[in-house]
Order: sequence, then C-alpha cells, then structure tokens
Amino acid sequence: MNTEYLLDVENLKLHFPTGGGPFSSHKGFIRAVDGISFKIKKGETLGLVGESGCGKSTTARAVAQLHRPTAGSVVFKGEDLTKLHSSALLRARKDMQMVFQDPYASLNPRMTSGDIIAEPMKIYNSRGLINMQKREIIDRVEDLMEKVGLSRFFRNRYPHEFSGGQRQRIGIARALALNPELILADEPVSALDVSIQAQILNLFKDLQQELGLTYLFIAHDLAVVRYISNRIAVMYLGVIVEIADSNALFEKPLHPYAQALLSAAPIPDPVVERKRQRILLTGDVPSPDKERHGCYFYDRCPKRMDKCQHSIPKLKDAGGDHQVACFLYHDVE
Repeated sequence: MNTEYLLDVENLKLHFPTGGGPFSSHKGFIRAVDGISFKIKKGETLGLVGESGCGKSTTARAVAQLHRPTAGSVVFKGEDLTKLHSSALLRARKDMQMVFQDPYASLNPRMTSGDIIAEPMKIYNSRGLINMQKREIIDRVEDLMEKVGLSRFFRNRYPHEFSGGQRQRIGIARALALNPELILADEPVSALDVSIQAQILNLFKDLQQELGLTYLFIAHDLAVVRYISNRIAVMYLGVIVEIADSNALFEKPLHPYAQALLSAAPIPDPVVERKRQRILLTGDVPSPDKERHGCYFYDRCPKRMDKCQHSIPKLKDAGGDHQVACFLYHDVE
C-alpha cells in the first residue's frame, strides 16, 4: 500500500439478506453497498454525497467494521480490517473513530458528558491497550471539552441539559478521546440549525488543522460538502459514479447523475440562479434488492445508450484526479 494513503477501500460490498416470507425458502439481498473503491490521503477530507438511501452511512459503518462487509477490502494504515478478529480490530479502531448523525440519540442520557467522553479511554484502559490513571482521564476529558468549545465545568451535566450543537460537540470530543487519525463523520450537521452547522463545520476544520486529522465526511447538503472537502465522491444506488476535486466537480460534473444532483443545489447569486437550467430526472430510484447487469443509473439517465443497459461502467480516470463511471467518457471493455 502507498503510505500516502491512510485509507484504501477496494470493491467494498455490503449486502443484507432478506427473507422470502414464512412460506418461501427464497432469500434475496439488499445491495446497500455494491462494489465501491476510494482512497483517502493523510490529512485530507473526502466528502461522500448522494440522495437518501444511496448507501453513504452504510459505507461508513462498513469501513469501521460496525457491519462486516460481504466482500472487498478496507486497508487502514496498511492493515486490512476485514481480516482482523475482534481483539486486533479493537486495536485498529483506536485510530479510527465515528461522529454520528443524531446528537440526541447518540449520547447515553444516563451518563454525564464527562463520562461519555471518558468511556472510550476507560474501555481501552480496561483491555490494557492504553495506560491512563483516573486523574489523567479526567484531565483529558476537561481538555477535550475546552478544545471543542465547551466549558470544563459542564463535565457533570447530562445530555438533556445541552443544546443540539453542544451535544454534537460532546460527540466530537468523544471521537477525539483516543487521539485517532481518521474520523468518519456521518452527516454530523444535518440535524442542526443552519447557524449551528457553520460553527460545527468550522470546528471540524480547526481540529483538522490543529491535530492533522483525516476525514470521511458524509452529507446530503452539497454546500456543506463543498465547504469542508478537498475531494468529493458522488454515490448512487450503492456505487460511486464520480470522484473529483471539490472545485472541479462543482465547476464541471461529468456523470449525468452528478450533473442532475448539482443542478438542484441552490446558488446564492440570483442572477446566476435564474439563468441556470435544472436537470429533472424521471422515475423513481430502482430497488437495491435487484442485481444490476448494466449501469446503475440507466433507468433514470437522460443520456443513456444501448450499451449502458448491458454493461456496467467502471470508475476510470477522466483527466487529473477526476474519475467517472460512464460510457460517455470511455468505451465498453
């Protein structure tokens, strides 16, 4: 593995089995993630965007091995996490932590904020994976609270005593407790007010600069992803259809789905907004329980061709760091 990359995901699949009913032996699969590949360099932010249900959050959980992948590899710091057993995986997870979407549901209401932040340290301490005294843990908790913009004197307060933005700060502090290198941020601002979103995004940026963190940042708000990300991957129906530098993707999206997605994003300039042509997609997103033999976007694509129905385009270079999975830019292999 190239040491330039902290995370290298190859052909990752996560299929959930579905029963055929009480009188049927047939079993199908929900193809939540269906063969995606991407890499993240140390210190960068890769944004992952797409409409609801496309597999973004499931991708993060598969990377963290909260759901064991059906196939593929997740190489983190040179080690394939999919091949590790529980004890080795626990050691690897020390350097990879998650920030969850809902600050109201991701914090234990019976624990104080200090205990929530301290919990990862206590778990790793009890397993002998770190060595911290009780006073060191308390000091670390107070330092983390200050680092994320909370007073250390709030250590004994419970989650219901905090606002949504403050709760998310607690979640971020918890993720930082073990000094991770990679943060998997699963829509960390989508449940917050717009004014609070900006504060949390700036906190993520400040922490990245100060601590040298690497982010996989998941969101459905395109403005949020553009602000926080160096590169962006566009996901549709369990696959990645385009990856590019943030500015390059917004200035010239190549995949028809990415073009439609970006055309729906509001532009603050009213003159530009009035002149812009929106791309309206017809039909519904196909069910993820069907195996695909052609392009995943074929049913809704305004530029589809005959070969798109029978061959699956692979993610290929389209110049620079731009990659796209579309036969408009490369031929059938």
